[in-house]
Amino acid sequence: MQNISRKKFLHSFGTVIAGSAIAGVSGVVIKNNLQKDGLVLEANRAQSPANNGSVSPYKQVAAFSVDGAIEAFEQYESRLYVSTVNAISAYDDYGKRLSQFSVKYGITRDIAVDREGVWLLRPTSILLYSFEGELIREWAACSELSDYCSFTLAEDFVFVTDRENKNMAKYTREGGFVKFIDSPNRFIIPSLTFGIEYANGLIYCSNSGRHQIEVYTLGGEYEGKFGSPGGGAGAFCGCCNPVHLTSTPTGEIITCEKGNPRVSCYGSDGKFRGILLDSRILGGGYAAYEAKISEDKIFAAGKDMITSYVYDKLLAATGDCAGCGIDCKLRG
Repeated sequence: MQNISRKKFLHSFGTVIAGSAIAGVSGVVIKNNLQKDGLVLEANRAQSPANNGSVSPYKQVAAFSVDGAIEAFEQYESRLYVSTVNAISAYDDYGKRLSQFSVKYGITRDIAVDREGVWLLRPTSILLYSFEGELIREWAACSELSDYCSFTLAEDFVFVTDRENKNMAKYTREGGFVKFIDSPNRFIIPSLTFGIEYANGLIYCSNSGRHQIEVYTLGGEYEGKFGSPGGGAGAFCGCCNPVHLTSTPTGEIITCEKGNPRVSCYGSDGKFRGILLDSRILGGGYAAYEAKISEDKIFAAGKDMITSYVYDKLLAATGDCAGCGIDCKLRG
């Protein structure tokens, strides 16, 4: 087992270097209305009508509860991996538990799964477990003040959002620190609403206090932004949205909001596609539901429940999904 202590990490890379990087950049000239590689970058792009009584184009097909409050969950190869207090469980689509193992004590902020195993994000560390529950690798955050929120696996790297330092940290998969990434617009993150997703060869992350999603290359270069504040469909409401990000197999970006909980779809270029799951079908409340996409299903997690949904042509007849020209597996 490889174990990289924070003290050793900071000694290796230097607290002065880390500290200066965390301080971020200032005086950056923000490029307005920039267009690059087809991305939509106007801050007020989304101008769809309000979601006044609209019907979700998806219907519920299954739901099941797990043992405890869900800290985070992920879908991988027909399995749903769920993090609860000090345990990781794998379920099939209908709630049959297929495996379970214990993990080191601590709060899990996010989970990712790939061929290497099960990755966990803690407020100040990252852990990798085998599918059998063996701790393979662990490393500490590169700042003593970090408060990690979300992460994504992107080819040979791990990108992590840091609520406290208002930046992203880029690591190798072995735990080597690569760089800090600051927003030229300045990240405003009032709460644990700093989602991140790798899709289309790019990094998408929430700048939730600005009600926007920012886009970066794997090298950390800023590509642009999309999204705007507002209560209607295609805009982000409240103090800090979107909360979670994920993507579809065809590269659309899926957002999850709190306040008026809903799950929406945007093109890789930032164009609003439509609301997939509204507050009514999700079950209401205030907190954001976290969504994951698997072939033709949407899974949404809230409290101790996971619910699955499939596209319904009758429900979608008058909605945005019906007129979408993308070859989307979610429409069956």
